[in-house]
Amino acid sequence: MGQFRFLTAGESHGKGLTMVIEGMPAGLLLSEADIAPDLIRRQGGYGRGGRMKIERDHAEITSGVRHGLTLGTPIALWIQNRDWVNWTEKMSAEPVEVEIERVTRLRPGHADLPGAIKYGFDDARNVLERASARETAARVAVGAVARRLLAEFGVTFRSHTLSIAGVRAAVPAVIDWDAVEADPVRCADPAAGAAMVEAINAAKPDGDTVGGEVEVRISGVPMGLGSHVHWDRKLDGLIAQAICSINAFKAVGFGLGFEGAALRGSKVHDVILPLAEWKGLPWRHATNNHGGIEGGMSTGEDIVVRAAVKPIPTLAHPLPSVDLDTGEEVLAHYERSDVCVVPAAGVVAEAMVAIVIANAWLDKFGGDTLDEIRANHARYLTTVGPRTRSD
Repeated sequence: MGQFRFLTAGESHGKGLTMVIEGMPAGLLLSEADIAPDLIRRQGGYGRGGRMKIERDHAEITSGVRHGLTLGTPIALWIQNRDWVNWTEKMSAEPVEVEIERVTRLRPGHADLPGAIKYGFDDARNVLERASARETAARVAVGAVARRLLAEFGVTFRSHTLSIAGVRAAVPAVIDWDAVEADPVRCADPAAGAAMVEAINAAKPDGDTVGGEVEVRISGVPMGLGSHVHWDRKLDGLIAQAICSINAFKAVGFGLGFEGAALRGSKVHDVILPLAEWKGLPWRHATNNHGGIEGGMSTGEDIVVRAAVKPIPTLAHPLPSVDLDTGEEVLAHYERSDVCVVPAAGVVAEAMVAIVIANAWLDKFGGDTLDEIRANHARYLTTVGPRTRSD
């Protein structure tokens, strides 16, 4: 049984981010150029802050690949933090002689308070450095490796912005993905995208932030990934956990999602089409309200994941809060931050879904080499048609 696993390490203003990936088969073409485009996409999007002007994220492959091919051994990646030069004393791994100002003014909505209490800290920086969304650069790099594997089988990942600050896109039936990538907020509806930009501009002088919703679409996944057998093997459950592990994500839906709760079953459930209407792909449905997953398993339709991103909690005009030392009322701590991360959040969500799909793929078709996985996948596809019986 194959398993795609990864770990990340690193702090927001430390030397850099380390990633270790386990479970990749031998024989896959992989280069740093395969990872770079998604890291660039993550740094974009209207509403980002000054940190993105400093960093030039590049993932260096330090192990697990030789002469452009994976070895089947753990793959290690490294992303340098260019901003480290400004934090060498504050974030030194070794003791320093100078006094470092502690962060004690807690930010509502951030990990500051529960993290400090859980780990016994008197300085919230020990929490916020790791809880920072800077860590998502590492996830995007790992996700790019997962995507590279799945691209061998024609699986693709896309995302777009559904809403920002209450401005909702009218999503066209056919999305121009090149136009989405060119749009400043990655919106498929140009008029709504322009209004989203205006909403971000309105929040900035108020020292405020805005959230929104993103949608991820995955094409090319065959029927049968995941399982109905146990709670921790259900594909939608695994995707939901992965999405909610991303900073600021607070809700997940599949297909119609929450909209389906207001409808009758006859308007929600997807009719399975007869053989004559399959058009070359097995077991097609008349609609895709289920978002490509039923009973915890992929159905062969596009997997459609929608997720809500809250406004980030670091505000230029801080909210009332309390001091970690005294419990007395203060204004929350402020550090350089973004006004809106929704466009970039879609890219991070793509990465996390790719990681889940890669793991499910290896669970179903796994082998030590790419050729072995190809053979297992091809063999499975011969079994997914109608079940004929002879009496």
